[in-house]
Amino acid sequence: MPVARIYLDTSVIGGCFDREFATWSRALVEDFRAQRFRPVVSDLVAAELAMAPPMVRELFNELLGLADPPLTTTPEVVELAGRYASHGVLPARFQNDLLHIALASVANTDILVSWNFRHIVRFDKIRVFNAVNLEAGYKAIAIHSPREVATYGLEAE
Repeated sequence: MPVARIYLDTSVIGGCFDREFATWSRALVEDFRAQRFRPVVSDLVAAELAMAPPMVRELFNELLGLADPPLTTTPEVVELAGRYASHGVLPARFQNDLLHIALASVANTDILVSWNFRHIVRFDKIRVFNAVNLEAGYKAIAIHSPREVATYGLEAE
């Protein structure tokens, strides 16, 4: 069975160093280290982390070593993000959030994980993202928080 490819937005990597999100972000990183899942990152994540604290950038660099080459923001990705905006899922000023979804969708990843409950991990938003994806010829994408994906604690079951 192939390993699921999981797109990480910036919040998950930074979440490893945030008290509220550390347990589940770190558990997901452990899943990547154990090769239970394959991390997928992008040039957008790299740009957003360029000025992050050193420990966050070090973790990102480690994940780069576990991942395929970073996804790039192509015209196809920008077009899909524009479709999301034109369908009113988010205002265009939240371009990076739209681009994260588009990057993961165009690359045909299995799951996108995020701690962004305002713009990304929300049932109403996910429905529109997936409706636009299907309309544009892409598959629906699963969007979850790391807590819903990480195998933390399941080894004992």
